[in-house]
Amino acid sequence: MQGPLTFADVNDHNTPSSYNLADLWESVSDRVPEREAVVCGDQRRTYGQLEDRANHLANHFLDQGVGPGDFVGCYLPNSIEYLETMLACFKIRAVPVNINYRYVAAELEYLFSDGPLVAVVCPPEYLENVAAVAPSVESLREVLVTGEGVPGAAPATGSAAVVGYEAALEAAPAERPEVAGRGNDDLYVIYTGGTTGLPKGVVWRMEDAFFGCLTGGDPMRMNGPVSSPEEMVERIIDFDFNFYALAPLMHAAAQWVALMWFFCGAKVILHEGSFDPVEVWRTIEREKVSTTTVVGDAMARPLADAWDSDGPFEVSSLFAFSNGGAPLAESTKARLMEMLPNCVFTDGFGSSETGIQGSSRLAPGEKAGGTAVFDSVAEGTKVFDENDREVSPGSGSIGRIAHSGFVPLRYHNAPEKTAETFREIGGRRWVISGDMATVDENGAVRLLGRGSVCINTGGEKVYPEEVESVLKDHPAVYDVVVVGVPHERWGEQVTAVVQLAPGVDPGDTEELLASMVAHARGSLAGYKAPRSVAVVEEIQRSPAGKADYRWARTVAGSGSATDAATGSAPPAN
Repeated sequence: MQGPLTFADVNDHNTPSSYNLADLWESVSDRVPEREAVVCGDQRRTYGQLEDRANHLANHFLDQGVGPGDFVGCYLPNSIEYLETMLACFKIRAVPVNINYRYVAAELEYLFSDGPLVAVVCPPEYLENVAAVAPSVESLREVLVTGEGVPGAAPATGSAAVVGYEAALEAAPAERPEVAGRGNDDLYVIYTGGTTGLPKGVVWRMEDAFFGCLTGGDPMRMNGPVSSPEEMVERIIDFDFNFYALAPLMHAAAQWVALMWFFCGAKVILHEGSFDPVEVWRTIEREKVSTTTVVGDAMARPLADAWDSDGPFEVSSLFAFSNGGAPLAESTKARLMEMLPNCVFTDGFGSSETGIQGSSRLAPGEKAGGTAVFDSVAEGTKVFDENDREVSPGSGSIGRIAHSGFVPLRYHNAPEKTAETFREIGGRRWVISGDMATVDENGAVRLLGRGSVCINTGGEKVYPEEVESVLKDHPAVYDVVVVGVPHERWGEQVTAVVQLAPGVDPGDTEELLASMVAHARGSLAGYKAPRSVAVVEEIQRSPAGKADYRWARTVAGSGSATDAATGSAPPAN
């Protein structure tokens, strides 16, 4: 990008009067209909084409009786149809629901029933999974199958009709649907799996989601949030800007960044299929990507490796590289900053329940640092101790991240969980997340990790992400997840589940463990160092790169872990 961020000329037609996501989208698509909006694989859509197809789908839904407040499942990998379904639902005040395509039957049945869903959109390869749960979901009326048509031997889906997606769009009216009552209070719902338990639907008002999750019209954090919906048309950029979404749209962060850039008139590129680091670099070259976002080392480290083995690549268009959703090791960031010397590097944190809460930024040429410290924190973000008192900067006290202001209404169909998470403190309504943190003397928030995966060893609390970020810089470690396993003396024992770096011989795991302990003690208190290690061929993570702690606990507790030579070393410094 050359020069400061600038915006396109605006005119008077279809200026949004609310922060409703459909109103904002339509105001942009009307102004830049010929501009390319989205690319996924070999498919491309302009703003006008995406708007047209979303209108056809919205009218089809209306014809099927889908309307305000109805839940529609997006059981899809990254695809243009995913975005079309979301926009169509917004237009008719229905609620698109993200569905994790890795869910098994029990999880799918729970989510389909929790809405409950009245329709679901899926590719042909997921149809059998839908058929397995559809008969138990009485509300489900229709299954729309993407692609050229419905498979000839489509499995039975109870009373739900199986309809071809393209045929449905072709048969539906083309005009923009008009649904009464569209406004700030319409619902946006994102389901979050978390680290434990069944998925929970986080229910947002659209206005709150616009400011809390979508940066209020300021995706680069350069101009501040808008003061009125009408101001959004002034945020339509007047140059080519291309954002590359690497994470799957079934996760909140990918949806948020796609929508926030749509509302500025940018082009969104979706990563299609499984994560291929060489193809990522080739896409950045081909599409002249301006900025991209990774999810921790699970994406960033393979990208760095691919650069070393297959690069360098022509990526001079890239001026910003961001990370969020999982920690990025200091060594990985340093490698990327060397490869991309002209990029601004940012880290962000937040959650489905809080929206975007904080960030840190490194200008080109600055020294890479860890990702746990955020010096720019959203207004309304605090850290509260167990007595609901604000943690004093520099005190060293540990508390939970809390946020007030633009926050969700509730968890869907979960009043007890809602009461636990959304609370009134000091006369204000707060959402108390599961993220643990301290506050540095200068007010920066230092994240420690999720409280639900905290390890209690001999009364000392160990946060896995803090240990993982250190162990990832060990030369023999390619990826690692840290968990607690039962120990008869200490309650839990810190255990590292490790994927070794390429070319490293597993050899003597006791020697490996000793080396990892020595490495960890250089940065952490002794009780935080691993006491046992389990070596695996590959670390299992979510499609977005987040750690699967339940899987890691199973591996660590299976008897395959090697304990420290002492066997009973106390959790002490």
